[in-house]
Amino acid sequence: MTRAAAIDCGTNSIRLLIADADPETGRLTDLDRRMEIVRLGQGVDRTGRLAPDALERTFAACRTYAAAIGDHGIGPDRVRFVATSASRDAENRDDFTRGIKDILGITPEVITGDEEAHLSFLGATRDLVGRPGVPPPYLVLDIGGGSTEFVLGEDAVRAARSVDIGCVRLTERHGLSDPPTAGQIAAMAADIDAALDLAGERVPLTETHTLVGLAGSVTTVAGIALDLPAYDSSAIHHSRVPLPRVREISDALLAAPHAERAAIPVMHPGRTDVIGAGALVLRKVMERTGAEEVVVSEHDILDGIVYTIAATR
Repeated sequence: MTRAAAIDCGTNSIRLLIADADPETGRLTDLDRRMEIVRLGQGVDRTGRLAPDALERTFAACRTYAAAIGDHGIGPDRVRFVATSASRDAENRDDFTRGIKDILGITPEVITGDEEAHLSFLGATRDLVGRPGVPPPYLVLDIGGGSTEFVLGEDAVRAARSVDIGCVRLTERHGLSDPPTAGQIAAMAADIDAALDLAGERVPLTETHTLVGLAGSVTTVAGIALDLPAYDSSAIHHSRVPLPRVREISDALLAAPHAERAAIPVMHPGRTDVIGAGALVLRKVMERTGAEEVVVSEHDILDGIVYTIAATR
């Protein structure tokens, strides 16, 4: 068994997975999986820079993660830190890189959208291949804060594309009021449609047989669909949400004021202001691909990162 730690730092959240990986079977045993909303991408779409307070929130979370990694006896050679959309786009990403290296002793990898897509596909599909009722090709949909990844494949990636329609970016770009106006929703929907046209140039979206949805927007919609009294990863993982229910939830989230969204039992406080945009992305993707349902996965880029560490040892 290989014990490894993976950190995924996105536009909205930073997440940690510490797991034991069996290189022979590929099976992972979670030891610690956690997430903090740090909103690293605050204002990046407008300013092109990472804000000082956003950097400090991220560094504070990393200090906590460094302690957890040390408690599990994991050395730097078995830690991989992957940074995605916000740090890709920022002019001052060197400030981010230096801060992470000072805290964790490793250099964060600011990966491309295509690399992010491949890791997400690996993590999301490893435990789906061969299961009844989830036929390939799989379209893995990873709705992040800054970008959304589309990855189509069977047992390996066939095509991938990253586009800039993450839930934080859309919320900030369209200056959504609380709740958004009909005009703002229409403009956001048009923005998503244009991005789907771009994604479709490389990824044949309508060839999807199983849509696999990842990340907080999708898992929150699933928690609402399941009417959970609190967030429950085990109940959400591999749950299925039909398109009519996604439409209903998307409409309700976009119509509800902040206080009503915040009162939803599965809602993370850091996701309340961006969940409407994320749910709309999910809805539009399902309509474009013809997917009748989305299979929700709690396994994602973090799992893919751990697999890559185990494969090299």
